[in-house]
Amino acid sequence: MLTFAEEILLLALDDQNGKIKPLPPQALRYALVGALLTELALLDRIDTDLDALKVINTEPTGDELLDLVLERLASSRTECGTTYWLTELAWHMRDLQDHVLQQLVNKSVLKIEDRKILWVFAVRRYPLMDDREVKEVKSRLRELIMSDNIPDPREAVLVSLVSACQLFDEIFTPEELNRLRPRIAELAKLDLIGREVSRSINEISLAVAASMPAMM
Repeated sequence: MLTFAEEILLLALDDQNGKIKPLPPQALRYALVGALLTELALLDRIDTDLDALKVINTEPTGDELLDLVLERLASSRTECGTTYWLTELAWHMRDLQDHVLQQLVNKSVLKIEDRKILWVFAVRRYPLMDDREVKEVKSRLRELIMSDNIPDPREAVLVSLVSACQLFDEIFTPEELNRLRPRIAELAKLDLIGREVSRSINEISLAVAASMPAMM
């Protein structure tokens, strides 16, 4: 079974060239952190509300990345909210994307392909070994969004994170997406961490857009 972080990264990966698709500024970084925090919440290691994120169980999960995040949360001397931890972890776990990519390589979902451009510049890509996993994620999301079913907690989380990264463009046609946006927005509100991820990404995008005239 893939983790939230692995599913998000698979959707963000271009099937054709093995590179990350263009996304809103810092979207993938925040979404991956949000995915890890949500995984810890579903494993009853942390609890979150509108004001605070609390560690309630420090027992290791057995997953290297999750345990790294759990240890960092537990070592904090002050109680901070979800938004604080999203930003703190997003900017200090700079190799997070590489870790998740390596996990997918270890699970034989991706393979590593090193190339040289003009025989000088090294480029690493991650082509799919088998597209079964990414097709399964897309199919599951399509079925949920196009139905009136109430999602389980894992599905609600995934919808929220995929929406924050604007990756539903990869799952639905433009016509379908226009029709389904209210349903997506409704489901995306069901997950607290996902809502905070989306808000953080929107704030960064607005800040970047506001800075553009000054840079021109």
